[in-house]
Amino acid sequence: MVRTQKRRIIAAEGTNMTPTEEMNGSGNLMDFLDEPIPDVGTYEDFHTIDWLREKSRDTDRHRKITSKSKESIWEFIKSLLDAWSGWVVMLLIGLLSGTLAGVIDLAVDWMTDLKEGVCLSAFWYSHEQCCWTSNETTFDDRDKCPQWQKWSELMTGHTQGGGAYVLNYFLYVLWALFFSFLAVSLVRVFAPYACGSGIPEIKTILSGFIIRGYLGKWTLLIKTVTLVLAVSSGLSLGKEGPLVHVACCCGNLFSSLFSKYSKNEGKRREVLSAAAAAGVSVAFGAPIGGVLFSLEEVSYYFPLKTLWRSFFAALVAAFTLRSINPFGNSRLVLFYVEYHTPWYMAELVPFILLGVFGGLWGTLFIRGNIAWCRRRKTTWLGRYPVLEVMAVTAITAILAFPNPYTRRSTSELISELFNDCGALESSQLCDYVNDPNMTRPVDDIPDRPAGAGVYAALWQLALALVFKIVITIFTFGMKIPSGLFIPSMAVGAIAGRIVGIAVEQMAYHHHDWIIFKNWCRPGADCVTPGLYAMVGAAACLGGVTRMTVSLVVIMFELTGGLEYIVPLMAAAVTSKWVADAFGKEGIYEAHIQLNGYPFLDVKDEFTHRTLATDVMRPRRGEPPLAVLTQEGTTVEDVEALIKDTDYNGFPVVVSRESERLIGFVQRRDLTLAIKSARQKQDGVVSNSVVYFTEDAPQLPASNPQPLKLRRILNLSPFTVTDHTPMETVVDIFRKLGLRQCLTCGLPFTWACCLRLLGIITKKDVLRHMAQMMNQDPESIMFN
Repeated sequence: MVRTQKRRIIAAEGTNMTPTEEMNGSGNLMDFLDEPIPDVGTYEDFHTIDWLREKSRDTDRHRKITSKSKESIWEFIKSLLDAWSGWVVMLLIGLLSGTLAGVIDLAVDWMTDLKEGVCLSAFWYSHEQCCWTSNETTFDDRDKCPQWQKWSELMTGHTQGGGAYVLNYFLYVLWALFFSFLAVSLVRVFAPYACGSGIPEIKTILSGFIIRGYLGKWTLLIKTVTLVLAVSSGLSLGKEGPLVHVACCCGNLFSSLFSKYSKNEGKRREVLSAAAAAGVSVAFGAPIGGVLFSLEEVSYYFPLKTLWRSFFAALVAAFTLRSINPFGNSRLVLFYVEYHTPWYMAELVPFILLGVFGGLWGTLFIRGNIAWCRRRKTTWLGRYPVLEVMAVTAITAILAFPNPYTRRSTSELISELFNDCGALESSQLCDYVNDPNMTRPVDDIPDRPAGAGVYAALWQLALALVFKIVITIFTFGMKIPSGLFIPSMAVGAIAGRIVGIAVEQMAYHHHDWIIFKNWCRPGADCVTPGLYAMVGAAACLGGVTRMTVSLVVIMFELTGGLEYIVPLMAAAVTSKWVADAFGKEGIYEAHIQLNGYPFLDVKDEFTHRTLATDVMRPRRGEPPLAVLTQEGTTVEDVEALIKDTDYNGFPVVVSRESERLIGFVQRRDLTLAIKSARQKQDGVVSNSVVYFTEDAPQLPASNPQPLKLRRILNLSPFTVTDHTPMETVVDIFRKLGLRQCLTCGLPFTWACCLRLLGIITKKDVLRHMAQMMNQDPESIMFN
């Protein structure tokens, strides 16, 4: 039986579907359409939806609309509006998520620069926008303009010297602490669900789990505001993952406007899958990558219709973001690059080595972060989230300010690491020794020896790499919005740029080596360090998330580097292989397991040779299976059974002697039906007989009026024999989205279950899988 944990945790039972969902396993439940009972067929918090029932309800609803559309013009118009409601929802999701993403990007740019200075002509301008509007800015000093002043210059009139440095340092840390304190306070007081990236919870919700309020209006508002504050504080986190949560909140908001989605949890999840695609689309400017991300990483049930609508939502979201133009470069992509040198086959070796690094970093990060989050849950740290956020922010700001590569925003850092060194670049990474006699075009600069600035930058990047690796482990999972995409890409980009410069200098100084002789001649532009940074970023992100196809597409959409798909593919696949050698689960699956969400991953393989009888309840020594009989049970008996047990549903049998199965009734539906009958049906009292048959039983005239509950009975619950291999049972739960499965003994026919033995819930399956993997089976609960 589906057992309800006392800490509001319900056994989670159902998830995915295949074409076999067209079976009429729960069509009988649609009697509600004739005499609707309030809230019957809905779900309580922390329950799992019944995919089969939701699909059957939508099929019956669509059949009813189709039949009524032939009756009049008005009904025909209503059927057209129902058919187009899905596209309208996608349009609204794309518009709102694109607008919010643009506003977030603009606000983050302004508040990040606010830590260092202010624009005197318009305080709401970022540093870059302030100097754009200045007529006194020269190309050589394009980052300096009279309108933009650092805090030391504004307060003391000095820009140089120890006093100015200390003042700027102090205010940088102070602003960071203020932003992070405001973020964690808003989350803690108004919307506790607004913390984290949200992707593990989105995956669990899309698999069929109900978490009320996680996609609510307050969560949307607070997550949007605190995401700006958290990113602006300078913590090692990104806004890309939380933008998926924000987009899904938009999807949930607009779903509630249409009864087609608000009254059907299965259809609602189709909208949320498309919203996740729109979230990635606006996070990276990658609409196609967003669709593939939703398909590969997030969604549990993704029919072809959802694929089309996801594409449309991602398209509208990307168009809206492009209209706002938050990056100021008239491009949709976040890190646009334009390399002038092709890659060579010999470079696959360092690309694969970067893939190995990405896999090792992913493994290190997942194990370190999960260990720290587990410690946070089980020690005093979990009781003081504000103190933890403030401590990590203080450490991050104090250590980040002295290093220019950690002081700036992570997005700016990645953009600089991706860039190729042209003749007009002023970055320290482009401080090469130039040949005064060089007459080549600007875009075809040959490899040159590194200058003092490059070597100084390498040391700073090495320190930044160690800092980012360590601090990100402790940052992700705090009680503020925190994404992981950008920090992971930053780690890989730093490592890639260091490797790229090393290969470039080797090719320049040792061009006569056999590995360089065939493709790198003196005076040629052979190696592009920015490409190595891009490959390293993809490798590290793949090592953490275990993404492959969607990762490569996101990366080439993100950078515009379509020509470099093969290096990206090589690095992504290598990082996944290396990381999988140490553990199959990515960071999101690890957090799902840590939080005890009832998520049955389709990627998990079950190879153990156990049977249904080893998992089903009741087991030896446990109380017998609690059942209802089709007639002869009173309302008082049913209410006593509900009060004395915490099961989530009850099998209905012919009699306690025969044990022949008639159907299955949900606890919530049973409670609501009896409550409604007492209020609306005269003569229903405690000793009224409850029956689940078509015809009322023969009762004496003196007996109170009986109560017919056949309309809430599932007449065809899924059944298996007690000797069915658990490998098959697990596959059934995944593909049919079952909440529970009844087990029958022999003799057994597909027409009926002559001898009911027990029940298997999704939670029983998850516990058994954990036990087979030598894990704690009691960890499968919502925490």
